[in-house]
Amino acid sequence: MALSDLLYPDNPKRRQEVIRLHQELLDCMSVNFLATNELIGVLNAHLGCSIAHIQMRKTGTIKENCDIIIQAMGEIQQEVRKIDKEMKEKLDPMLYQKLCDIKEPEVGKIAIAHKVFSIILGEATSTAGLLAVKLIGSNVITNTVSKLVTLLAQIGASVLGGIGIAILGLGIDVVLQAILGAVERDQLLASVKSYEDHLAEFKTASEKYSCAINEATSIVKHKTQ
Repeated sequence: MALSDLLYPDNPKRRQEVIRLHQELLDCMSVNFLATNELIGVLNAHLGCSIAHIQMRKTGTIKENCDIIIQAMGEIQQEVRKIDKEMKEKLDPMLYQKLCDIKEPEVGKIAIAHKVFSIILGEATSTAGLLAVKLIGSNVITNTVSKLVTLLAQIGASVLGGIGIAILGLGIDVVLQAILGAVERDQLLASVKSYEDHLAEFKTASEKYSCAINEATSIVKHKTQ
């Protein structure tokens, strides 16, 4: 039986759909790599962190690249928890509660964080205070990171995880062979559905993650100009 007969007989458009969905997944992952590096950059520059920048592994699998982002996000979450702990230890309980209260005006929270970071970093830096407020005083970035980590883990553990990310430039038959090599023939329909199901939620989460980081980092960059 011809290779094309294994995939959606008499429906060549479905073969192109597999490739399109794969590319959309990679586009989302690329956005996440860029946004994560953007956040790492400002954390290192303004909060005294030393998190290594990440790079998409072009010869790796989807799971391997999911794991790279997950590890970086884990380091970011660890640093945020560390900053939060230092804030909690050094602030009066009432002030710390104000810092975490989303209803409190941001200007006041920045002033509170500014005082703490003048002690932690040995200098008074309003930029550090502003970034700390964005990370701790708002749960937007924390929630989007947690959501994205969960989705990345699900994608890596799914039938998509073993598929290489660099198969698109090799021609349609090679692409299909790579996919068929990653899953059993009777699971192929499930793998395509997995692309569709994961993409729907992953695209939304990736956009929210990127927007949250862009908002925080753009404000910080504007502050330093």
